[in-house]
Amino acid sequence: MISYLKGIVAGVQTISSNRVILTLEVNNIGYDLHIPQRLSKSLPESGGVVQIFTHYQVREEVPLLYGFSSPAERDLFRHLLSVSGIGAALAITLLDTLELPDLVQAIIAANIQILIQAPGVGKKTAERICLELKSKLIEWRKSAGFFVATGGPAPGILEEVQMTLFALGYTAHEVSHALHVVSEDIGLPKDAYVEDWIKQAIAHLSSSEQIS
Repeated sequence: MISYLKGIVAGVQTISSNRVILTLEVNNIGYDLHIPQRLSKSLPESGGVVQIFTHYQVREEVPLLYGFSSPAERDLFRHLLSVSGIGAALAITLLDTLELPDLVQAIIAANIQILIQAPGVGKKTAERICLELKSKLIEWRKSAGFFVATGGPAPGILEEVQMTLFALGYTAHEVSHALHVVSEDIGLPKDAYVEDWIKQAIAHLSSSEQIS
């Protein structure tokens, strides 16, 4: 119905951790769009111009507009909505928990441990997402320009590495990014010891904290 809106940022309201509303002024009309928190952090200041890709939904006879930074993000949101039991709020929470390529990879690889880091996503829900979307996303990611990375710990040790880092308080996004860096930039072998993966990941995460 509405593919995208291009207008002026009139205001941003954070209602809750997974409910952020962007008011976008387009031709003297203000549109309220529900957007991921991640998008709200990259918006220009009030008065700035931005293009938002939209998804229109009617819930209990109330029309709602959801906004996203790219067509790919919107499409993945729609894929998530197609999973039984997944509503808009939970879909946005998943988009906020992981970067788009990492979320696609987690679903295709059935990485349950990283998916359940999203608030409100339990093991059964994560398993259902992987079951219902894996084959769809394998095809979709080609047209969307996403390619699943082959790096990272071997499947047999991945869960232990992730669980240790989660227990130390790191987020799913931080863990996913750290393991990618350790694999691609440092070149740690996939079958290296669990302790080596954890040590290198923590070293990267610690250095990132000092820089920030």
